[in-house]
Amino acid sequence: MSVIDLFALPTYGTLVGIDPGSKTLGIAACDASRLIASPVETIKKGRKLGPSLDRLVAIIDERRAVGLVIGLPLNMDGTAGPRVQSAKALARNILERRDLPIAFQDERLTSSEAERAMIAADLSRARRAELIDASAAAIILQTAIDRLANAS
Repeated sequence: MSVIDLFALPTYGTLVGIDPGSKTLGIAACDASRLIASPVETIKKGRKLGPSLDRLVAIIDERRAVGLVIGLPLNMDGTAGPRVQSAKALARNILERRDLPIAFQDERLTSSEAERAMIAADLSRARRAELIDASAAAIILQTAIDRLANAS
């Protein structure tokens, strides 16, 4: 498989969403009918990507994911910066381990949206720090599955 357009993902089955950060990977998943995306966990990245990818692949396999949606960290003006190259490199590394279709979803402002939701839920600063990346991944994935639902 390879990186594909969002609308070329399989039409049914679990998707895993990824919020790629410099120090963590926020992970989310949706149900097979793609109604709602939920945070799964935050994977800490060490000096080497291998152990993080091992955990990610385990989540993909546990959930029997049929595709992945990776957040694309575009600049606010829509241009691609160095973080976009990092997200694309992550996709290439995943494809070396699992033959799954991968689509990108614009992730601008997802972390601030997740932060606002957690503040509204009255979560402590420490708890928000624990959950922010997986919550942002859920927003990225929810945006993607909403786009897919509205297109059909």
